[in-house]
Amino acid sequence: MTRARRPDRVTLRRPSPLPVWAQIAWRVAFVLFLLGLALGVHWLERKGLKDTHDGVVDFYDILYFTSISITTTGYGDIVPISREARMFDAFVVTPIRIFFVLIFIGTAYSLVFRRSWEKWRMERIQRALSGHVIIAGFGISGAEALDELLARGQKASEVVVVDPDPEALERPLSLGCAVVEADATRDKALTEVRVAEARAMIVAPGRDDTAILITLTARHLAPKLKISVAVRNADNELLARQAGATTVINPVSFAGLLLAGSTHGAHISDYIADLASSSGRVRLAEREVEPQECGKALQEVTHGLGVRVYRNGIPHGFWEPEARSLLPGDCIVEILPTLKAERDLG
Repeated sequence: MTRARRPDRVTLRRPSPLPVWAQIAWRVAFVLFLLGLALGVHWLERKGLKDTHDGVVDFYDILYFTSISITTTGYGDIVPISREARMFDAFVVTPIRIFFVLIFIGTAYSLVFRRSWEKWRMERIQRALSGHVIIAGFGISGAEALDELLARGQKASEVVVVDPDPEALERPLSLGCAVVEADATRDKALTEVRVAEARAMIVAPGRDDTAILITLTARHLAPKLKISVAVRNADNELLARQAGATTVINPVSFAGLLLAGSTHGAHISDYIADLASSSGRVRLAEREVEPQECGKALQEVTHGLGVRVYRNGIPHGFWEPEARSLLPGDCIVEILPTLKAERDLG
């Protein structure tokens, strides 16, 4: 799935504007041009050819000789005898013969073998998809999410990026992710990436209406899937939740919170950013209460600093009575040192 790419090299690409029939037509026209070129020169140099059958070289003999010379190695019934005819066959007809082979192979690959090969690879990748993370939309937010996932230890082979822009898919493909050039609002696109077997999904197409539509599509295909959605308008946060989003992130609102927090202390926004990034010294972790931890207080069972308990979907702070006695099914949110910080301590 990976494709090596030099980081200092920029390549501009665009889809071919020609339909399939036009691509075939120009190949046929080029073949006819090369055939006509060889035919014309052979006709002008016909005195340099010898027909071993009747000794006469007419136009039909030239047509026959040119055709078999370009497409095969010849049968020996008509042969070049002059130096000019032999040099033309050696330095012009032989390259034309190679071009013919390349054109035929290239056409067959483009129209038949490549599609079959890509279909086989797609089916093979699909069979291996399970417990993966889907990123729908690979703009700025999607790219940042992918970088953070990889930094947190997520394998690139377990990430699938869906985006309708082929240029946007170049980077995740170079990192080793599976990519699909498709519209994530369509059932077929999400079915192809096995959304029902995914561990989580990140929706960040850059438009709130598209994000909500993708969420609706994913939710009806995968009722239990964890879906995190990025929306920019606060009015759309409720719509995203109603569409089925498990978590709704508003980057504009979050930036405002950091800015406001920084006015009350120079280190508050720094610590919040530290919590959100895997490159910092601390991280937020979420887990379910283990059986042996039931009945104990939140501060007694956490490996770091327990800050919240979720009970039946309702959050409770570490200072509230619910945090003094944990129950089966509770979910704990705690602050832990990052793996890098733990290694530094070790």
